[in-house]
Parts: sequence; C-alpha cells; structure tokens
Amino acid sequence: MPRTQSRLLRPTVALAAAGALLVGCGNANDDPGVGVGVGVKNEAVASLPPVQPVADADSITDVRGKKISLERAPERVVCLVALCDDMLTELGMVPTATNSSLLAHPQFLGKEKAQEVSVIPGGFISPEIEAILSHKPDLVIGLEDTHGKLAPALQGATTFWPVQPTTWQDSVAYLRDLAALTHRGDKAVAAEQRLRDKLARAEKARSDKTALIVFGSDENFGVATPAGDVAAGLFPRICDYPWQNRGVEGTYSLEEILAQNVDVLFVETIAFGAPSRKLSEKMAGNPLWSQIPAVKDGKVIEVDPEVWAKGRGTRSLGIVLDEAAAALR
Repeated sequence: MPRTQSRLLRPTVALAAAGALLVGCGNANDDPGVGVGVGVKNEAVASLPPVQPVADADSITDVRGKKISLERAPERVVCLVALCDDMLTELGMVPTATNSSLLAHPQFLGKEKAQEVSVIPGGFISPEIEAILSHKPDLVIGLEDTHGKLAPALQGATTFWPVQPTTWQDSVAYLRDLAALTHRGDKAVAAEQRLRDKLARAEKARSDKTALIVFGSDENFGVATPAGDVAAGLFPRICDYPWQNRGVEGTYSLEEILAQNVDVLFVETIAFGAPSRKLSEKMAGNPLWSQIPAVKDGKVIEVDPEVWAKGRGTRSLGIVLDEAAAALR
C-alpha cells in the first residue's frame, strides 16, 4: 500500500501516527529542492535536457546506490510494490506475480487481464517467501523500508531489488534502470517523455487554486507530503499546495485546514478488511469538514489510492496529473 509518509504505504503511516488527526504535509515552496530530491533543483520540466537513450546493461547502480547485477535480461519478475507493476506495464511486460491491485486499473491491464496474474499471499507487509520463490523469479522488486528484511531469505535463489522513490525523478530513474536490465530502453524513453510532456503542460497551465491530498480511513487520516510523497511532490508545480512538513509526530487540526481555504480536496480512501464507505462520506457528518470551501463547492474528488498512493511510477503519475488538471481548472 502506501504512500508511506515514510515513503511507502500510506496506511502504515496513518496508523502509525495513532492519536494524530492529520499527518503533517510538506511545503515545497519553502525550499526549491523540496519534493525533488537532494541536489535536484525544482526547475520547470520544459527546461530540462532532452530525454537520453537507455543502453542495455547486465548491471546497474540505482538512484539510491544499490547495485543490481543479472546474468541475463529478466523475464520472470515478481512485484511486491506497485511501482514494479507500473514499470513493467510501461515496458510492455506483465509481472509473473504481484501483491498489488494496480494492474486492474483500466489504464493498466484492466480487471479481466489482471486476474490472470498470480497474487502473492501475505499482503503487502508480509508477502510469503515460499510463494515468491515458487514462481522461480529472475528478479523480485520490493519496497526497501518494508521488504528489505526479505533479502536474506531470497539470497541465492533470486535477485532482490529494493526500491524507495521519493520524487518523480526517482521513479524515472528506476524505470530507466529496469529498462536497461530488460533491454527495453526505447519504451522507457517514450514513457519518460510522456510524463514530462504532461507535467510541462500542467506547469504551463498552473492553477491558482489551493489543493490538498487527504488519505486514510474513518479514524485516521493524513495529508500527503510533497517532501516525501511522489504524487504529492508534483502539486507545488501545478497549484498552490501550502502545507508545512512537521514530521511524523506533527499534526494538523481541522481548524487549520479550514483556515487555508482549500479549493480542491483529493481524497484517498484506504480501507482495511471489508470494503466500507468512502473517507469523504465518513467525514460528511463533521461540521468543520462541511465548512471547507472545497466541500461547500462540491470539489471533493475521491481518487483511486492504487494509482495515487501506491503506483508512483510514470504511468500512475501521468494519471494523477490528468485527474488533477481536470479538477483544478
């Protein structure tokens, strides 16, 4: 799941901050580097150098310094994090197995075809090692801060690649690395260019509206942080997103949210167990919630958390930009 404000799973973070009404959200306007990674300037996408070709490789060192070496191009890939499903889709591949529901989205495989992909039991947090290895994967891709503990059990049987994106540039870098390993560089270049084009258009048509991404369930909900959340990191580029990061321990009151005069609320309902009502419906009875301008004006947009919170790859981020741009007009 996630958006982890830890960088992954949103639900984990929201629940971890027990007792907090809202998890703090970063303000990329405070620092030109916030939301785009250490040493990367928050410059307009249109001003970036042209997308460079991707050369085939048997070994790569990723954006976080992890070295991955393979004897041959991987064909059987098991995904433990939705970014993996996103990358494979962009490269014209289908995972051998996954524990994400992202593939069911109509802009990925769609429900019918997604059902043909094996599901790893154990959920996102505790995927079963035996089930993973039963698929004889050439490569297993998981989230570093959640699945890194699996590395010893997988060692010797397959190659494990722990990823941890915090910016859209990280997501592109991971895609390019996977493309190099799978010898599908042209598809990665095309995907990167599509995302850049969408972001450039959104930057050019930047909205003066104030937006907020809220996620969670009925008892816990938080605010997505541009400084640590890939999708939220796009928003300071395309609208007003004035939220300061107070860390995991920082909280916001609903009064503070109300004081910001939020024009558009994007809501991710992250439920556990049986399906329940949407977060926006659960909040409807709160008198403070009903006073927020976005609520009054009918600009509360329930979005797909599989894409917005968990996807974090170039295709997911393109969908986020499309949906955000439509709502922010």
